[in-house]
Amino acid sequence: MPDVTFTVDGKKLTAPAGTLLIEACRKAGIEIPAFCYYPGLSLQAACRMCVVRQEKVPKLQTACTTPVAEGNVFITESPEITQARKATIELLLGNHPLDCPVCDAGGECELQDMTFKYGAGGSLYTEAKQHREEQQWSPAVFFDRPRCILCYRCVRMCGEGMDVWALGIQNRGVSAVIAPNGADHLDCEQCGMCIDVCPVGALTSGSYRYKTRPWEMKHVTTVCTHCADGCKVTLGIRQSNEGSEIVRADNRDKSGINGDFLCAKGRFGFDFVENPERLIKPLVRNGAGKLEPATWDHALRAAAGKLKEIRDAKGGEAIAVIGSNRTTNEENYLLQKFARTVLRTNNIDHERTADYATFVAALAGHEGKVASLRDTATAPAILLIGGDPTNEHPLLAWNIRTNVRLNRARLYIANHRSIKLERQAKAVQGLPPAGYRDLTTILDHNDSDFAKAVMAEPSLLIVFGQDFGGNHIAALVSWGLALGNVRFAFLGDHANSRGAADMGLLPDLLPGYVPVANPGAFADEYPGLPTTAGLTQPEIFAAARQSALGALLVVGADPVEKSGIDPASLKNTFVIVQDMFLTATAALADVVFPAASLYEKTGTITNTFGDVQLARKGADKAGVKPDFEILARLAASMGADVKTLVPFGKAGVTADLGQSRGAQSGEADCHAVWLAANGLEPKLSPFDPLAVLDEIERLVPYYKLDRMNLFSGNDVPTEPGFVPVSSLTQPHPELINSAHDGLFTSGTLSRHSPALRELELHQSQQLAETAAD
Repeated sequence: MPDVTFTVDGKKLTAPAGTLLIEACRKAGIEIPAFCYYPGLSLQAACRMCVVRQEKVPKLQTACTTPVAEGNVFITESPEITQARKATIELLLGNHPLDCPVCDAGGECELQDMTFKYGAGGSLYTEAKQHREEQQWSPAVFFDRPRCILCYRCVRMCGEGMDVWALGIQNRGVSAVIAPNGADHLDCEQCGMCIDVCPVGALTSGSYRYKTRPWEMKHVTTVCTHCADGCKVTLGIRQSNEGSEIVRADNRDKSGINGDFLCAKGRFGFDFVENPERLIKPLVRNGAGKLEPATWDHALRAAAGKLKEIRDAKGGEAIAVIGSNRTTNEENYLLQKFARTVLRTNNIDHERTADYATFVAALAGHEGKVASLRDTATAPAILLIGGDPTNEHPLLAWNIRTNVRLNRARLYIANHRSIKLERQAKAVQGLPPAGYRDLTTILDHNDSDFAKAVMAEPSLLIVFGQDFGGNHIAALVSWGLALGNVRFAFLGDHANSRGAADMGLLPDLLPGYVPVANPGAFADEYPGLPTTAGLTQPEIFAAARQSALGALLVVGADPVEKSGIDPASLKNTFVIVQDMFLTATAALADVVFPAASLYEKTGTITNTFGDVQLARKGADKAGVKPDFEILARLAASMGADVKTLVPFGKAGVTADLGQSRGAQSGEADCHAVWLAANGLEPKLSPFDPLAVLDEIERLVPYYKLDRMNLFSGNDVPTEPGFVPVSSLTQPHPELINSAHDGLFTSGTLSRHSPALRELELHQSQQLAETAAD
């Protein structure tokens, strides 16, 4: 729509015609209070806090329902408006409990803020307040009825945003009350979005209630460690006897890739960090064959000594490494570099949840054909092939629903099963479980309503996942490239599965999918780089069964549990494990190092769409170390040149980080961010992951990152089209082992999260009761 000019409090403003006044004012820095209004949800006009005076209109108007037009004149602050807002607050406080000192929303309550601003210190009501007992609707959601101000945000968020419709209104007038769909409990996805949007303390979190106050926490924004969408999550950190602990996770910073959204795993699944089963001391197997606690020095000497002994006696081919889908890009890069230059082996792999190598190879040389996660919220037409985003990729499902609802995007679904997103679909194509390879043929024939609608789209975003593998990925991408205006998104599992593949945790490919047989620039950077492809994960354990594998280093993975490896196959292999818990693999190890979680370290993460984000250290647990530091210490203990492994402390590099400015810490922080964003900060420690990030940007073909955006907390896309065509390799679909995690599962982490286990049990009981009915 064309822009219009209007006046607010004497200031000339410009906005597209039809823009709501409250939004136009907020973009101009003019704050209009509102309780019921929430961007992206339907208009309610229930609270009357946003009233303004419009010229030539006799009554006060609600800014949340008033569109701007050419020549409009508004007044947002005046004695009349102040009195109206004060009267509204008096009405809201008429039965609102004055329990701010104990309310979880205290210090973050919008009603509290408005009361401070507009007064209403006294009340005309003398009647006793109607008290109601707090209700527990689920393990995650509690409802305090007297605090509710009936803004209906939770009802609209659950219905319009989540398409669950688990909340509604009972009764009318003064008897109206928010009620769950299960009479006394919630039968929903337990996302907790209703808690986030509640402007007061009526809806509270089971994991946070009555634990601490907002001002007692340090708020750290990082990346969720559970699924491959890569949501930004804000951790509430409080000091504890063992360092610092996470007491809350929410989405107070809505600038991230996930906007308003956060699912149950991101909101409630942080408690694995404080699980009493966490490893906090290294373990070394003694002469009696039992693992016992040891010092870090002893454990490092034992592991390094054995690795060096086997490498020198049998060569690097007698050693293998298995990496992780949850460690940072810098840790994955360092792990494969350590394997190839220190251990001198290409026997390196990881639990592959999607065939990213084949996907990237299919797009090599074709720039601008990969969609970011943000694109799924704006694409005019989306073809979703296979999978169930509601359970496996909740943020993707949120983006698609929002795109259809707000932008009238057209969604087409091809699947072998019925999924929830079909409610938003324009057309659905059923397929047999093994029939995905035939989809392009169906579309090319153009003789069904589904095919005609899809082929008529001028542009298309194709989203597909683990239902495709190997040559079928290449065929789908080739078909899409032939159409022209098509972009692709490939779905995998776990927080950094894409990053693990990108960083070269593969036996035949270096970082950036560069073949080990043709290493190019890596040959100069990696002294002693072997150029023969190594063993895949199944081949590694096959070698172990044949007693041909002398040592195995496992970082952040549990192949014994995940792949069903026979423990007896490792009896003649010296096993070293870095992990948070004593997993099935760690229980067989000769040396176990206690590793930090993603919430306890700094580094970058690449989601399944190829968007890179910065994970910041939030919590701190005594006794554990980041995998990056463990690897650097292990290399040093083996006698390797750590400066070659981690390019830190280069001669002549100096910089002022601003500490000399004393109390002007804000200026110092800004200066440090600017230096980091421009790659000018000194890397003075072998444990600094940013030193490796420099090398990644220099050597990996498509990791040319916008550092200013990255270090400002934004997501930065990568471009697989920059991968050289020479990187094409033979696909290995048989190596793909997809997790298909659900709303409350994410492997080892969810198994050690009491909150997620409780939610999963609650949900299964609700499903059982529904089935019985």
